[in-house]
Amino acid sequence: MIHKELAAGRWQQLTLIEQMANVGSEVHRMISWRERNAEYSRAAFERALELLDLTKADPKNRHRLKEICRVREALVDFTLDNEYSTTAESWEKYFYAFNYAARLGR
Repeated sequence: MIHKELAAGRWQQLTLIEQMANVGSEVHRMISWRERNAEYSRAAFERALELLDLTKADPKNRHRLKEICRVREALVDFTLDNEYSTTAESWEKYFYAFNYAARLGR
């Protein structure tokens, strides 16, 4: 477990929008490091998956499980073989909306 403090309950205090914005930050790091340092990119990918798993486990998100699971599936696909043909730009656009909404909520 990388995010021990978040897993201990702090993650559930965040809204779904804030949770997804945080996942988006890790995805952005993963993409940014992709060409420069594979190890850093892989670490960001693993952190993003862990945050998605914490989001999935949060009881308040049970009505959004389909989207959360689909995001996780597509992110794994993007990293491994990209059968869905997603792009770095499409991931940035997807998570930008959550980052924007999270900032508006502050």
